[in-house]
Amino acid sequence: MIIQPKIRGFICTTAHPQGCARHVQEQIDYVKKNLPIKNGPKKVLVVGASTGFGLASRIVAAFGCQAASVGVFYERPAENKRTATAGWYNSIAFDKFSKAQGLYSKSINGDAFSDEIKQQAVDAIKKNLGTVDLVIYSLASPRRTHPKTGLTAKSALKPVGPRYTNKSIDFETGEIIDVSLESATEDEVRQTVSVMGGEDWEMWIDALDAGGVLANGAMSVAYSYIGPDVTRPVYRNGTIGAAKDHLEATAKKLDERLKKNNGRAFISVNKALVTQSSSAIPFIPLYFILLNRIMKEKNIHEGCIEQMYRLFSQRLYNGTSVPVDDQGRIRVDDLEMRDDVQAEVAKLWSVVSTGNVEKISDIEGYRQDFLKLFGFGFKDVDYSADVDADPQFE
Repeated sequence: MIIQPKIRGFICTTAHPQGCARHVQEQIDYVKKNLPIKNGPKKVLVVGASTGFGLASRIVAAFGCQAASVGVFYERPAENKRTATAGWYNSIAFDKFSKAQGLYSKSINGDAFSDEIKQQAVDAIKKNLGTVDLVIYSLASPRRTHPKTGLTAKSALKPVGPRYTNKSIDFETGEIIDVSLESATEDEVRQTVSVMGGEDWEMWIDALDAGGVLANGAMSVAYSYIGPDVTRPVYRNGTIGAAKDHLEATAKKLDERLKKNNGRAFISVNKALVTQSSSAIPFIPLYFILLNRIMKEKNIHEGCIEQMYRLFSQRLYNGTSVPVDDQGRIRVDDLEMRDDVQAEVAKLWSVVSTGNVEKISDIEGYRQDFLKLFGFGFKDVDYSADVDADPQFE
């Protein structure tokens, strides 16, 4: 099959297997050129391991710490004339590269919210690793079927409070537009917390603990975001923020629990990045292309892999205690939230328009990074060549 990008709205409906493998290799190369992470984890479970921060975490653990890894994700293989998802291709590439380095890699494809997939992970860990010393929770899903009640909850992206209107960008046309989001109902808040809050993270720890596969001193980390004032009404003070509050409250509960066996649980607040999930959030992509312009000018820009390498090397496994803020959170959004960075982004936000967005933002960098998520735009990949669109795990 000859595969070209097909973009619809904020998603790309095709993915390129060789391009995705190249993207994974690029991240591995970044980790390898940096110093190995001393005292890092050796047996890792990543829930949500196929794209974005989860994939980058698995890469850093494997190639920066020489860790064996189990990755859980929900991706679609190729079918008929449809390509597989990028996450499917990413995971096959990771598996191949890991095994070539002599590293254990086990990938489990299925609904991570289900009891069945949790048990599969426990069984795989028990059989092949014994225990895990790090559990990364990096799920991003629009819906969740509760394993006990069978009810399906759907997340909503709305403010909790008044209707919110602000600038956004239509990437298909390049226009700066006004987007309004209606106030969330109580039920929409509840459902969003069910999907994106901490209940499932705690259920994973319950399952791992009951299965006897949490090592003494095991650490667990879940990912969150705070962001600037301009996105706060719809993000941190919106339905997603309610879910993140629940996630952070869960972290404190799990931290007390894991401390009893010399372990810890943390929230890591990460920076705004191009991911498949963040591209769908109004206001965030416009903020992101302005932010990228400023951070690149200041030479402090980071992608997913740079963020996760810094999280592991300078925060989680730095040889001393884990540095946290006054809420107990790890902050690797510190460069993004610098006062000088935010002041310059706010200045650009106030003047950005359809007429000047190409000039004053990093919209071209965004487009390149977005295509890379799906395996496109790599100079050393021949996109005119016929490729096998249906590779399988070995």
